[in-house]
Amino acid sequence: MVGVAVGTMALVIVMSVFNGLEDLIRGLFASFDAELKVEASLGKSFEVDEEWLGGIRAIEGVAVLTEVIEDNALLDYKGNQLVGTIKGVSDNFLEQDRFTRGYFWGDTTLGTDLRPGAILGRGVGFFLSVNLDDQNVPLKVFYPKAPRSAATLDPSQLYASAVLDPVAFFSVERQFDDEYVIAPLNFTRDLLNYGNRRTSLEIKVSKGSTVAEVQKRLKAHLGSDFTVKNTDEQHAGLLRTVKLEKLFVFLTLTFILAIASFNIFFSLSMLAIEKKKDIAVLKAMGAPDRLIQKIFLKQGALIAFTGALIGLVMGYLICLAQQSFGLVSLGIASAVVDAYPVRIVLSDFVWISLAVVTITLLASWRPAFIASRVDTIKEL
Repeated sequence: MVGVAVGTMALVIVMSVFNGLEDLIRGLFASFDAELKVEASLGKSFEVDEEWLGGIRAIEGVAVLTEVIEDNALLDYKGNQLVGTIKGVSDNFLEQDRFTRGYFWGDTTLGTDLRPGAILGRGVGFFLSVNLDDQNVPLKVFYPKAPRSAATLDPSQLYASAVLDPVAFFSVERQFDDEYVIAPLNFTRDLLNYGNRRTSLEIKVSKGSTVAEVQKRLKAHLGSDFTVKNTDEQHAGLLRTVKLEKLFVFLTLTFILAIASFNIFFSLSMLAIEKKKDIAVLKAMGAPDRLIQKIFLKQGALIAFTGALIGLVMGYLICLAQQSFGLVSLGIASAVVDAYPVRIVLSDFVWISLAVVTITLLASWRPAFIASRVDTIKEL
């Protein structure tokens, strides 16, 4: 029972931790990504106009629509250079509850038309050695111009450049922290020469509407020329990896539990050997082989159900304590959360119970079969 209980408890804890990590990843991405993102099915960008954008804003459930121009550019600050991603956004970008998870420090605006500001990922700021307090040093942005047929000897004609005032840092997830610079849409449009083209539209869903409902309406309105992705679909590969890891860990721990179930097999086998005379007496009194098998199978079931129940309760209590008190720390000073995140899911308990009980009953079947084959005449 103790072996089954410990194995069951380990399964509950590990599954809950993976659930918590999945929620943490979703929460971090949701701090940077929009609830819904519209992109062209083919190509990098698409043309927009006010009438077309107004049609999207009029769709039921669309609360905020942010235009986005995103591309790679060379960043320079005091001679330190880095190729990063500049993301030009509308003024309502921060109205979509951005950076609710993670860290954010500095100004929450993107400057003015005369002095556009930039919100930098912490990794970008660290690599470039950006000092927010030094307002006299701008962040230079360089972007290559489209190649022309006529050659030129002037290198400055090969790229466009402009400057931004660093106003804030954000830290959400390393993928974003080490790459992104948030800038005003007009600045990015002029620097990259995008005109009326946009790389994506980011949409916040209004209260009272669900993301799935608004996503369905947008797909119907925009047609097959555009894709509409929710937060999970924007990072489907990473979330799929987490789920696969959870599955393989579950299978690995189940395999370890199956090996541990040999204890039950040998214990019941020894019991069948020790009780040969008692079994022979029962058979002499008329007990059929099936009754003998049931006795040993019920003993195995008693071990399985009792151990599984104890393990489930212990696992649940430990996860509950981790949620409330953060008993086990991540051990990372810069982590967004201090302790391992956990989330208890009822379906995990069902699958764990089925796995434990099935393995234990299978381990009990052979000893039960051996016990039913006791020779009554020989033993008596």
